[in-house]
Amino acid sequence: MEPQFTDMTIKLILGFFMLFLITRMLGKTTINQLTPFDFVSAIVLSELLGNAVFESNVPISFIIYSIVIWGLLLVLMERILLRFKGLRSLFEGKPSIVIRDGQIDKNELKKNRMNLNQLMSLLRQSETFSVREVAYAILESNGGISVLKKASYKEVTRGDIELKDKKIHLPVSLILDGEVLVDNLGETGHDRTWLDEKLQQYEIHDASEIMYADYTEDDGLYIVPYKRRVVHEG
Repeated sequence: MEPQFTDMTIKLILGFFMLFLITRMLGKTTINQLTPFDFVSAIVLSELLGNAVFESNVPISFIIYSIVIWGLLLVLMERILLRFKGLRSLFEGKPSIVIRDGQIDKNELKKNRMNLNQLMSLLRQSETFSVREVAYAILESNGGISVLKKASYKEVTRGDIELKDKKIHLPVSLILDGEVLVDNLGETGHDRTWLDEKLQQYEIHDASEIMYADYTEDDGLYIVPYKRRVVHEG
């Protein structure tokens, strides 16, 4: 084996075990609760290792020194954040309530640079397919979302209340940010005239007045206007 390949192999093996050691030192929660600070730290650490491995003139001692110093800084920061609670929001961020008492908080969405499509995606990943089901939704500092459902939508086994199985209808988004989703509307078997008539019933004259609206066959329309309370047909 050529000298440069031997040197690279040694560096890779050494870097692998040192990174593994640092990960163990930081604890399991770091993997599941990756904060923006952790993300940037991981990128910098990988750059340090990558540059050292592929630069033949960089000695192994440089890799050891770089990873040890950076690892110690990460561990030290974790210890500081454990001791001084006031610094946690600065380095880890803090949760944001994006749905409060069933109402989408537009200001919190803007602060977190999030749009309705992204919010709906996070809700679906949490097995929540409509805003109508949500009492509170909290955007966590790691980018995940925690959902507290309304009492009527909390999970109860049908066997507990001796009910027969019932067909489940998937909510279909009809309006997002004031824009009517024409294709989705067609999937419900209705047209724009039907939608306009429904909106007129609640004194809503145009879709531009609506932040979000969806429809299910068994529960009707659910409308979140920009400046009014939620409208729910069910």
